[in-house]
Amino acid sequence: MTDLDWRPEQAKKSLNRIFPNLEEKFADKLVDIQGDWQIFKIRLNTQWERLFTYLHALYGWQYDFFYTLERVLYSLVEYWLQRPPELKLLDEQRQVNPTWFLSEKVVGIVLYVDLFSDNLTKLKDHIPYFKKLDLNYLHLMPIFSVPLDDNDGGYAVSDYRAINPDLGTMSELSEIARRLLEEGISLALDFVFNHTSDEHTWAKRARSGDPEYLNYYFTYPDRELPDQFQKYLRDIFPTVRRGSFTWNEEMRRWVWTTFNSFQWDLNYSNPEVMRAMMEEMLYLANQGVEIFRLDAVPFIWKRLGTDCENQPEAHTVIRAFNAMAKIAAPCILFKSEAIVHPDEVVKYIHPDECQLSYNPLLMALLWESLATKEVKFLEHSMRHRNRVPAGCTWVNYLRCHDDIGWSFDDVDARKVGIDPAGHRKFLNEFYTGNYPGSFARGVPFQFNPGNGDVRVSGTLSSLAGLEEALEKGDNELIEKAVRRINMLRAIQVSIGGIPLLYGGDEFGQMNDYTYMTDPTKINDSRWIHRAKRRWDARDDLADQDTLEWRFFREMVKLFRLRKEIPAFQNGGMEVTSIGNPHLFGYFRTFENQRILAINNFSDKPQKMDTGRLEVYGARGDVVNLLSDEVVSIEDGLMVEGYDAVWLDLSGGVAMI
Repeated sequence: MTDLDWRPEQAKKSLNRIFPNLEEKFADKLVDIQGDWQIFKIRLNTQWERLFTYLHALYGWQYDFFYTLERVLYSLVEYWLQRPPELKLLDEQRQVNPTWFLSEKVVGIVLYVDLFSDNLTKLKDHIPYFKKLDLNYLHLMPIFSVPLDDNDGGYAVSDYRAINPDLGTMSELSEIARRLLEEGISLALDFVFNHTSDEHTWAKRARSGDPEYLNYYFTYPDRELPDQFQKYLRDIFPTVRRGSFTWNEEMRRWVWTTFNSFQWDLNYSNPEVMRAMMEEMLYLANQGVEIFRLDAVPFIWKRLGTDCENQPEAHTVIRAFNAMAKIAAPCILFKSEAIVHPDEVVKYIHPDECQLSYNPLLMALLWESLATKEVKFLEHSMRHRNRVPAGCTWVNYLRCHDDIGWSFDDVDARKVGIDPAGHRKFLNEFYTGNYPGSFARGVPFQFNPGNGDVRVSGTLSSLAGLEEALEKGDNELIEKAVRRINMLRAIQVSIGGIPLLYGGDEFGQMNDYTYMTDPTKINDSRWIHRAKRRWDARDDLADQDTLEWRFFREMVKLFRLRKEIPAFQNGGMEVTSIGNPHLFGYFRTFENQRILAINNFSDKPQKMDTGRLEVYGARGDVVNLLSDEVVSIEDGLMVEGYDAVWLDLSGGVAMI
């Protein structure tokens, strides 16, 4: 019997053994919902072989594997039974249209609740603001209960079922989720997947010596194994601490702490950790969370003799969670946060794994092109690295809560004549304002003395030159900075994927240096771009002469145009060579609509030849959808400095 023959048979047998006991256990709760129960059983039968296969690959060698299956299935039923009727209805709607998120109409924003609106109650009052921006995807940065002091900006969770009391309560989150659902806005939250705070109940019980919870984490009585692992591991925050293990005096043991000493890595080789985290996820899904950003997914599986990143089992774990979600809450989507080598990033993207993924390569290379004023590296990389499996899409961002790391491929760099190490040094110097002629006002983050590596912090506007221009009071420099920002945003909404604003970028927020006066933040330069939203007269967007209004108006226009252009749905992007080193171009196509987007990374006007335009299908006059102007190509196309054009070539025939 082959493995392929064996798996379905064993999966079926295991389900047949468990199911009678399961129906008996929940009999009282199933009496009045037989119709819903039949729907659940169909989902279970559809996904069970997948889930069985993943769990068997991870835990099948354990003597109590059947008990693991039983526990997982009981939890799935329990949390499905608790699921509110309106969310069960959403599940059915999403199953009818499972690729809804690929629509050109989906656009989003990510923000910190306290920095944007102080708390959840006030956030609810700003739903009209989100509607004014025409958003339908709201990602809230970590809002869970965390320690007061060391919490890594919310990524050291002490309770997944409690909201940070400074922000509100879980019932308030549920109410906001309900209101957002009524307005057609999907709620996304961070699911801190790799670790918990050392103040989490599980960690506290481990510290007390409870053997069950000691096995929720990686703990060691001496340095023998930690030293063997450490040979291959990299330091994530080298200026904060070196090494990936922390001594805990209370336990008298070493604890695996990849990130900070107060963030304990979870042990997914223990099936109880898998089940417990599944329950936390489904609990949050039942509050109305629709999209989970899986934090730090490359680190979730450990193997001696490797760097313990991107292990095959990490993908198996995520796929198991995917199958669980499709059984108990099928409207859930996963978004991977894997800021690693481009070859590894794409491995997390699949309908059976993470349907969404951040696009760190696009983000990094847009900034690279802005610094060099050339597009060869961007063009080369996007030509063969932007494709994702059908039914999935990128999430395109220009800035986020984190730093900028130059995670491009060294081989790609060399193919276009770039020395990768020297180029990273140049980019760091340029975006921290230390390179002659730089317009950027970024600051360094986490310098690594071992290899000289450093990353960059700063807001979109400050990195793009607006802060420097305003300080100099130079109108020409201000205009250049505004054009840089608007060009980047035009690419973000048109290149293919879900555009995700970072809160504040919609009105051009700049660096906030007040973090340097806060002893809890001064050692983390990322707080320079985690600025508090100012809801005062100057920023309320009522004064149409302010830069804030200009940025906001342009953002709304870009979102509106995106939603009116079917070719901008998330697929069908093809990079093309424009024949000019400063112009980055790509086609977006859908059915009979064909758009050519051209973006000028130079501050000087650049020309595209008539002949090439005609080869691409342009004839006579064409419409620039961004400006709604008719453009003559008789003498070629002139693209102004830091400008973007969207040419409608739907009437022509491209020969490329």
